[in-house]
This record gives sequence, structure tokens and C-alpha cells, in this order.
Amino acid sequence: MDRRELLKMIALATGSAVIGGEFFLSGCTSGAKTEAGFTPTTISLLDEIGETILPATSTPGAKEAQVGQFMKLYVTECYPQVVQDVFMNGISQLQETCKKKHGKLFMDSSVEERAALLNDLEKESKEYNAAQAKKDMPAYEELKKKNRSDQFIASPQHYYTMIKQLTLLGFFTSKQGATLAMRHVSVPGRYDGALPYKKGDKAYS
Repeated sequence: MDRRELLKMIALATGSAVIGGEFFLSGCTSGAKTEAGFTPTTISLLDEIGETILPATSTPGAKEAQVGQFMKLYVTECYPQVVQDVFMNGISQLQETCKKKHGKLFMDSSVEERAALLNDLEKESKEYNAAQAKKDMPAYEELKKKNRSDQFIASPQHYYTMIKQLTLLGFFTSKQGATLAMRHVSVPGRYDGALPYKKGDKAYS
């Protein structure tokens, strides 16, 4: 699966376009490039959040794919400063929400508690993103009338949407995700238009 198709898949899965996707396609060189806040502790936390989203089963999970390190790279290389701020502040918000809900931080929570928290954030993020899209619409329509819709800048998404998108993106671009979670056919190789498929088979990467 190429990068463009992967971005489309993640957008469909999360209901929002991937922020910085255009920079990701070109190699990610337009971010604010500030690593403030990305401590080893933060990266470990992001690994655990990612593992809750994509847990290991018969194939590796997000933690083994080191999605926390991927998020650090993507956020610093592809996110503008305003979006970086939302992402980093969101990590603190997630911890506060977890503490209010379970009386403990995410790393101290059980697997069930972590899943319950992220389910709540999933619902919250969908409502938030829908409200932001509605709020942005007048500005977009105004620019569209002037044939300047390409200048439109959408409001940042909910921080959990970003975390989920980067978990998926980091996992499926990793060696583990591309070769184990998906069936990998290395290239170059011969074309075969009639490869066998059984229901339940993994997608090809």
C-alpha cells in the first residue's frame, strides 16, 4: 500500500483528513521542528496509548512498532506549531481525564480502564471535530466564492484524533505493520492477477 492510499484509509477510519498529510507525502520537512515535551516518558506513554488502539494479537501491536517515536518525528516534522501545541496539550488533558475517571494516570491504569478512557475520547473527538467543521464552513465558503479555497486552513482536530491517526500511520508504515500485520509481497516481483484469497486473509502491503 502506497502512502497516498494509506492516508485515505486512515482518513476513512477516523473521519478526518490526516493533518500534515501533504508534507508526509513529500517527506515531512515543513513542521515547526520543536521537540519540547517529547521526553522518553512521553514517548513511552504514546506507545501505551497506541497499544490500546492497536493491541498485539497473533501479530505485533503498536508498541512493538514504536509508534511513540514515530509520533515524535511526525509531529515535529509535519505539524505546524499551532497543531503541535494542541497535540502536546492534549497529552496532558488525556492524563487529567484519566485521573478524573479512574483516579490514576494512564500508565497506572488497567487494560480495561485504558480502553474505557479511549472509548470516551473517541466519542468526544467525533463531536468536537463535527462542531469545528461546522464552525469553519463559513470561512471556507467565503474563500470558495473567491476561488481561493486552497488558502483555507481548517481548525486543528481533537488531540485524540491526531493520536489515533498517527498510531495507525506509524504502525502501517513500520516493518511490523507492513510485513506482519499485512501480507507483504516484496518488490520487484512478477505480476499475478489471480492471487489466491480466502475470507479473513490480511490485506497486501
